[in-house]
Order: sequence, then C-alpha cells, then structure tokens
Amino acid sequence: MTPNNTVSTHGECSSVSSRAQRGTSQVGMSEVQRLGDSRMLLAGPCLRGPSSLAALRPARSSGRRHAEPLKPTAPPSHPAPPLAFGPSPLVRLSPFASRLAGLVLLAFFALPSGAEERTMTLGEVVERARSVSPHVARLRLLEEAAREGEQIAASGRMPQIEISAAYSRNSDVPEFATGIGPARTVIFPNIPDNYRARAAASLPLYTGGRLSSQIDVARYGTAAATDDAVAGERDLVLEASTAYWSLVTARENERVLTAALDAFEQHLVDARNRFDLGLAARNELLAVQAERDRAELQRVRAENNAAVAHANLLRILDLGPDLFIVTADGLAAAAVPIGDLEALVDEAEASRAELRSLSARVDAADAYARAARASRLPQASLSAAYDYASPNQKILPLTDSWEDTWSVGVGVSWTLFDGGRTAASEAKARAEAESLRRLADDARQRVRLEVTGRALELDAAIAAVAVSKRGLEAAAENERVSRDRYREGVASSSDLLDAETQTLRAGLDLVAAQSSLRTAEAQLARALGR
Repeated sequence: MTPNNTVSTHGECSSVSSRAQRGTSQVGMSEVQRLGDSRMLLAGPCLRGPSSLAALRPARSSGRRHAEPLKPTAPPSHPAPPLAFGPSPLVRLSPFASRLAGLVLLAFFALPSGAEERTMTLGEVVERARSVSPHVARLRLLEEAAREGEQIAASGRMPQIEISAAYSRNSDVPEFATGIGPARTVIFPNIPDNYRARAAASLPLYTGGRLSSQIDVARYGTAAATDDAVAGERDLVLEASTAYWSLVTARENERVLTAALDAFEQHLVDARNRFDLGLAARNELLAVQAERDRAELQRVRAENNAAVAHANLLRILDLGPDLFIVTADGLAAAAVPIGDLEALVDEAEASRAELRSLSARVDAADAYARAARASRLPQASLSAAYDYASPNQKILPLTDSWEDTWSVGVGVSWTLFDGGRTAASEAKARAEAESLRRLADDARQRVRLEVTGRALELDAAIAAVAVSKRGLEAAAENERVSRDRYREGVASSSDLLDAETQTLRAGLDLVAAQSSLRTAEAQLARALGR
C-alpha cells in the first residue's frame, strides 16, 4: 500500500482547506470537494445555536462505514472551485469564529438600544437594597408608629388642661322678681346674651399602677418594632446576597458551558471529517453531536437562569429593565474558619433580633396583664376649673355683667362589680403572655438548630470546593491526554468525548460548590444575626 492511497490519522482531519490545497496526492479532488461542501454553513444569524446533522452534511446511508484506503482517482477535467472565502454567501468558519460571530449578532439584536451598564459589588447591592426596599420602609414606619404610641401612653401621667368659650342668644323671657317698688328684687332677669369662658385641669393621683403598666406596654412594643425592622433588614441582606450570587452563578455556568461547546464543536468537526473519510462510524458522529446539543441546551438554560436572576436583582434594587448589571465579585473566595459551634450559638442568641422582639412582646403582654389587674383598684384624680362668664350661673341673682369663679376638687372612683370583665381581661393577657413565652423558647431552640445546620453546611461547602478543584484539575488533564491520544490515533472518539463531558461536569460541579459556599456564608451570617 503506497503513501498516495493511504490516509493518516495524525490530526489531518481537522482542516479541510489544507486537504484542498494538497489536491489529489492523498485524496481525490472529488472527495475533497465533497468534504468541503458538507461542512459549509450559511453566514448570518444562523451561526449561533445547534445545527442539525442533516443540515451540516448530505444525506447518506445509516449503515456503518468502515475505514478503507481510498483509491487514487483521476483528476477532473475541470478543476474544483477553490474553498477560500469569496463573494459567495456560503462561507466556512471555525467553531470559535462561528460562536464569536453569533455572540456579536445576538448582542446586536437582543440588547436594547441605549442600555446602560453598571458594575456593582455585593456591598453596593446590599446598600442600595436597604435604601429602596419598600418592606424595610414599612417596618421603619411601624417603628415610628410604635414610638408615637409610647408617647401617647406617657401623656396619661401629665395634667390635662382644657380651655373653652361659648356664646348663646336666648329668646326674651319675663323677669322673675319679688317685692314691690324699692324693695323689688329681680331673681331671674331677662338676659338674652350669654357669654362663658372656662379653663379646666385634671391630674391622675392614683391609678393602681394602670398608667405605669400601659407605659411599659408601649415601651416594649417600641422595642419589638425596632427589632422587627432590624430583622427585616437582615432578611433583605440575605435576599439581596442570594440574588447576587444566583446571577454570578448562572453567568459562570454559562461561561463554563460556552467553553465546553467550543471543545465539542472542534471534536464534532474532527468526527465529521473522519466519518466522511470512512475512518469513523456514524454512531460516533451522532454521539458527539448529541453531547454537543445537550451542552447547548444546558447553556440556553443557564442563559435563561441568568436573565431571570438579573431581573430579580433589578427588582430588589428598584432599577429599570434597560440597566445591565455587571457583577464585580466572583465566586472564588478564601475559606473562613467556622470557629467553635457553641460560641456561634451564644452569639446568635445574643444578636438575633427575632429573639429580642419576642422577648419584648412577652414583657409587653405581662405589662398588659398588670394594667388589667389595676382596674380593680380605686382611681383618684385632682381637678381644677376657672369660669369667667356673663352672666355667671354660679352667682345669684344673675346679672348682666362679667363675673369669675373657680373650683378645686379631688375625685375617687372604684368599680366594685363589672360582670367579670376585668378578671377575664387579666386572664386573657396572662394566657397571651405565656403563649409568647413558649414561642420565644421554641425560637431559641430553632436558632440553635439553624446555626448548627448552617455551620455544618458551610463546612461541607468548603470541603466540596476543595474536592471540586481537584476533580476539575484531574478532568482537564485527562481531557488533554485523551485529545493528544485521539490525534495520535491511539484513543477512540468515545474516549475523548467521555473526557470532554467529564471536564464539563467537573467545571459545573466547581461552580456549584463555589456558589454553595457563598450562599452558605450568607445564610450563616443571617443565622448569627450579623
């Protein structure tokens, strides 16, 4: 068998143009032309996306083709057209060039005109989320309302001062008088115009602890509302951090899949060349095509996930849809030691705003029960008033002139029987306080469990990142060796395909591990109340 009618497998199938230039020294011109025609792609937007096997090569028998030495053929009477680029709309591009052109076209047609890019770190995302969150704003307004309620309760101890003025016009009435002549005395004169000004003040002297208990209820309510706002902010920080890392993860998955697609594309070109030359079976070509299509489907899903994560981050930050956020922080991070678990639990019990809020509500319920019990005791108050009127109804006989009077008094009231209303109110308040106390105990136990779980998740995530890095290093080296062996003809296409798939999975595993690490850090920080 002469060199002219044999086909070498040492990497020659990766280039069609080189075979076309060599003419018929190894392969007949008709075979070169057929190989070139079967791998021509339409230039334009169709450069992106999976291409079907039928569209990439002419239809052929589904039977298995065996590698056979090609017999030399006579050169054609008319030379085949060159395979170089020309004015024809059909051009052949490398996989990398095809993907690059597709990205350019996708960016041109998909991105809105005038789209603005903004590079943001995680810290910047968190700060903006805090400043624009309607949920946090609502909690702060509830805190403000609770403070005003505290002021209302405290005002019960202060004197209550009122002033009033009145005027009334009465119809004429007959005067009522006694005596005749000089001894005549008018007891009830006809005074149609009546004027009155009054100032009154009252001050509680003794309430049995009712006012002080009501003030305690309002104060504890304010503390609970403040802690609710703090807890809401920390929940928002976790939500914003999770959304940020979700976007970074989706884009990183897309990057890994794009790199894997480039490798699959090159492998697909080599497999198609070998199949066209009869050096590979059809199932090998279909296997590479199927794996490439699966990777493309994963890339589309990752791209869609990135779009959804980007929209979610825009929602949290209250930004317009024409803004494109570029994440400045990457997934790679140095592992932080977790520390002693019991120390973390103690920190969480002291720092969690939810526990402080529940404790404040328990105290408020106890104070409300004391206020209800105080209603059983006597209530005493001091009152004073000053009247300036014309006529002054307290001075007889009435005269059409301005007169002033004043009064000072002490009032005492004691409800002896109210049908059991006070007792029922006190029992209700104590039951609610006990219920909140049990809820606080359960919350502390749940915090301990949450901190333990988050700490162990972070520990596992740190280990997973280390394992994934070693796995990716091993997979990449295995792919390199398999590719070299494939080019030397000592490894099969399936061996290389397995190595490429393993590298892709190892890359995705590393992204998932790094994403889990970032998420576990954020969740542990939230569990600790940081």
